[in-house]
Amino acid sequence: MKVAVAKYPIGAPRDFIEFADKQAQLVAEAAQAGATIAVLPEYLSLELAATFDAAISADLIASLSAIQQYRPQWLELYSRLAREHRLHLVAGSFLLVHGQDRYRNRSDWFAPDGAHGWQDKLQLTGFEKSTGVIEAGDALKVFETQGVRAGISVCYDAEFPLPVRAQYESGARLLLVPSCTDTEAGATRVRIGCLARALENRMFVAQSVTTGEAAWSPALDTNTGEAAIYAPMDVGLPADGIVVQTQADQVWGMAELDFEALQASRARAQVANDRDWNGQLAPVIVRATLSRPA
Repeated sequence: MKVAVAKYPIGAPRDFIEFADKQAQLVAEAAQAGATIAVLPEYLSLELAATFDAAISADLIASLSAIQQYRPQWLELYSRLAREHRLHLVAGSFLLVHGQDRYRNRSDWFAPDGAHGWQDKLQLTGFEKSTGVIEAGDALKVFETQGVRAGISVCYDAEFPLPVRAQYESGARLLLVPSCTDTEAGATRVRIGCLARALENRMFVAQSVTTGEAAWSPALDTNTGEAAIYAPMDVGLPADGIVVQTQADQVWGMAELDFEALQASRARAQVANDRDWNGQLAPVIVRATLSRPA
C-alpha cells in the first residue's frame, strides 16, 4: 500500500474554483505516483477564508461562519477526486458547525467507492479552547481499506497514547495524522507523538503538515514542520523510525508500506511495546506510592 502525506503550501485562493483546482492538481500528483491513500493537513478548510474580504479572513470566528457555505462543495470535491483517482483521501480537516455557533474540527475520509466517513478532533489545544467556539469530538473510529484498518488522529490527538491504543486494539495498523503547527516546539511535539505511537503500537503513522505564511489568517499565519511516515524502530524497519520525510519544497512524501512485514516483525522484535503494553497495567504498579527511605 502506497501512502502519500502532504507538506501542503498554504495559499490565498480567490474563490472556491481556484481552491478546487489546486486540490485536483495535488491529488492527481499523488495518484499518478501510485498512492493508495493521500493525507492532506489539518485546518485545510481555513484556506477558504481567503475568498472573503479582509474583515472576515482576519477574524477567526467570522471565518468559521463564512466557510460553512462551502461545505457541500467541499464534500462533492473530495468525494469526486477519491472516485476519479481510485484512492482513499483524508481531506485534512474542516471546522464544521455543530449546534449553535459551535464548531468541531472534522477530518473527512473519502473512499474510491463513494463512501464517506470522518473523525472529529478529540483533544483541543490551548488556541482552540481560547476561541470559545471550538468543541471536542465525542467518538473514536477506525476505517478499513484493502484489508488494512486505519485510524485518524488529528494533530494534538497524536500526543495522547490511550485513544490511539484503542484504535490499535480495534485493529488499526496505520494512523493518519493531519496536522498544523506554527512553532518549532509544536512541530516537535507532534513529531515525537507520532514516533511514540508508532513505537507503542507497532503501527505505521503518516503525518501531513501545512507550510508557508498566511498573514491574513489568525489560524494559518505561520506553518512549521515536515510531512513524514513513521514506523516502529525495530529489526527490518528504520532505526530512526522515519520511513520517509519531506525536504525543502517537496509537497508529497510517499512510501510503500508493507503490513505483512510489519506483522512478521513481531516474531523477531528486539522489544515488543505493543505486546508488553499490559505490563504497565499491573495492579502493583498502576499507582505510585510515596517512599520514605528508612
